[in-house]
Amino acid sequence: MRKMILLVLVPLAMASGASRADDFKPEAIIALERAALDRWGNGDPQGYLETYAPDVTYFAPGGESRVNGLEAMKKLLIPITGKVKVDHYEMIGPKVQHMGDVAVLSYNLASHAKRPDGAVTVYWNSTAVYGRVGGKWKIIHSHWSFSKPETKEPNSQ
Repeated sequence: MRKMILLVLVPLAMASGASRADDFKPEAIIALERAALDRWGNGDPQGYLETYAPDVTYFAPGGESRVNGLEAMKKLLIPITGKVKVDHYEMIGPKVQHMGDVAVLSYNLASHAKRPDGAVTVYWNSTAVYGRVGGKWKIIHSHWSFSKPETKEPNSQ
């Protein structure tokens, strides 16, 4: 009887794991990121905060060190609620790489905003590592950098 149960359960377990991998859709990861970006551009960091895993890690331009955990991200982002305004953006060349319960999204972003002194465009590199947490895709690591940073020449004296 025990052998019979194993003969039935093992193939079922293998099949359920295979269908889980087979039903992966890169568009779902890109849609999660776009939804967070849409809210971010309207001054609402909550879109990202809701997408982060509890143990998320984060690197940002100008940051002195890695930010660790959702509570630290809240302390970083909640104070800027309502202060970010992006009129429109372009997600350029998004690529999703998937293996098991992890998906890596990388893309370039052009953020366009109107300011009193004229329009400004900021170019970014972004990598978001998504992992399945409780059956949902959550960002477990995020890394942002400027793709066209202003560089300062060293003083030549």
